[in-house]
This record gives sequence, C-alpha cells and structure tokens, in this order.
Amino acid sequence: MAGEVALPVANVGEPFVDAEDIADAAVAALTTPGHSRQLYELTGPRALTFADAIREIAETTRRDIRYLTISPDEYRTALLQAQVPADVVELIMYLFGTVLDGRNTPVTNGVQQALGRPPRDFREYVQRTAASGVWGN
Repeated sequence: MAGEVALPVANVGEPFVDAEDIADAAVAALTTPGHSRQLYELTGPRALTFADAIREIAETTRRDIRYLTISPDEYRTALLQAQVPADVVELIMYLFGTVLDGRNTPVTNGVQQALGRPPRDFREYVQRTAASGVWGN
C-alpha cells in the first residue's frame, strides 16, 4: 500500500504457484482415483524474480510500486521494530535465507500431472486479486 516492497531476496526466480491450484490438486488427490502413491511437485508455469512479480502487480493495478532488495539484517531489524515475535522472525529469516535461495527456481509439470491442465499463471492471480479490490485500486 505504501508503494514499496523491501525483502531480503536475491535476484532468483520463483515459480509462484496459485493457491487455487494447490487446493485443486489436494481435492483431486483426495477424492478421485489414480493419485495413490503419486508425488506432485506444484509450481506455476514460469519463474519470476520478486522484482518481476512486483512489476506485474504495479502494471495491473496502475500503481507506482517498486521492489527493493535489502540485507537480511535490515529486514530482521524492521520485523523486530514492528514487534513481530522473535520466533516468527527466525522462521521468516530461515525461509528467506534457505527456501528462496534459488533451489526452487525450476518449473515443474505437477499441476498438469495432477489436474490434467496447465497451472494458472501469476498474471491470472494478479488480475483476480486486483479485481477484488484488496490492493486498494
């Protein structure tokens, strides 16, 4: 809402997966035959950096939003100043430092395997969310 997103994330791609695709895959796996002993690695159809993702949100909402990469120490300090509990801060820092280190960049076909259709693109999520008004546009 302030026009800026600052995170301690390197310039690595993330194949953002739509939560609706995750839910659809879970429902399919639990309610339809053929999913027993299957492992589906769910990703979106393309890897985007956080800067790319913020740019798509800015373009769709027609707002001036910029992405800033900050150091982990700066982010930790900001979280603590915002009175985020220390254990939550440590979990967030772990996620940014370990999970978002580039290891998850490859795009997979798990949504296609589980659902028989391609995954929703991040742009679809952005358009759907912007239309809901939650981003104040």
